[in-house]
Amino acid sequence: YFRQFSRLIDLLQKLTDFYKEPLGTREAARDKALFLKDVIENKGGHRIFYNKGKPIERESDLQILYRLVWHGTSFDVGREVNDGRGPADFKVSKGAKGKTLVEMKLASNTALQRNLENQAPIYQRASDAEHAIKVILFFTAAEGNKVMKVLRHLKIDKSDDIILIDARWDNKPSGSKA
Repeated sequence: YFRQFSRLIDLLQKLTDFYKEPLGTREAARDKALFLKDVIENKGGHRIFYNKGKPIERESDLQILYRLVWHGTSFDVGREVNDGRGPADFKVSKGAKGKTLVEMKLASNTALQRNLENQAPIYQRASDAEHAIKVILFFTAAEGNKVMKVLRHLKIDKSDDIILIDARWDNKPSGSKA
């Protein structure tokens, strides 16, 4: 796995602008999350979350993958950073100013609505972070619908700072079977 991932990194550096860095931490954090979303949804990356057809629903797996996509960056990317009010999943910075937090959530989290409403703003104040990105992973259509209902209720369903990742197995047929 790690050898293959290293080869992927080498190809990305040589053949794409993937490691060309945006100026701000918010844009960088979003770009990396959107890249991970594309890999999981469109390039077979969802398979890493399954064992014998059953989902392995661990937020930590998503966090590890997100950390891996930051290889070769000049941004400081800290995981489980606790600036006084609890650990944020990630803090992305380029010095004392310009900080963005990234929170990873599973749609199955029973405290999802409360976390989306309260957690990131508390961590932002503690970290002096300007922005917070929330990445939510779901494994079923019902979970996806639940998340959308929560987002609409909180009136954040159109926010660019929310990134949903569809890790369903049942909606990703091979090209020959589609």
